[in-house]
Amino acid sequence: MASLIEAIDIKRKMFFEFENAPYHCLDVEISTPTARGGQTLVRLKMRNLLTKAVFDKTFKAGDKFKEPDLAVVPASFLYADGNGGHFMDQESYETHEFGPDMLGDALDFLTEGMMVQVQKFNGNPIAILLPQHVDLAVTYTEPGARGDTASGNVTKPAKLETGIEVRVPLFIKEGEKVKVNTETREFVSRA
Repeated sequence: MASLIEAIDIKRKMFFEFENAPYHCLDVEISTPTARGGQTLVRLKMRNLLTKAVFDKTFKAGDKFKEPDLAVVPASFLYADGNGGHFMDQESYETHEFGPDMLGDALDFLTEGMMVQVQKFNGNPIAILLPQHVDLAVTYTEPGARGDTASGNVTKPAKLETGIEVRVPLFIKEGEKVKVNTETREFVSRA
């Protein structure tokens, strides 16, 4: 039996189950009444991990939630097609298919064989967790000309192997690998 969590004990970044769906707590606000006999209320800003919807909901301090059956397992990216992306679970060797709606812009960073994390709820895959940084090869960029730094603009656009375009420093050439932040979609360093 999964242990129960009281609403008053929920903190930021915790996971809990509400109405048979897993949620991630984004923010907590506790309001304690000044009048005697008033109830302490807990206002949670929470994200549904199945639908990705974010909303606020207020609970009584004593309301109880189950701990969700969440697991994160390593998986390798196999390929993408019209149905979405295909991944191989590295523990069970099952193939999981994620549709375009579940992947979002993750395909912008995925290359064949790349290791990612698959988040599962009750044994079913629900999300892909990308690494913080990925290494991608530059497929096209203009050559940087000496003296371009005088204008103060020291970056240029570069198209990467997955098709996304990021701004890189002038010294980056075609064929080089660059490290890109998957959250901000920005150049970090040479790989």
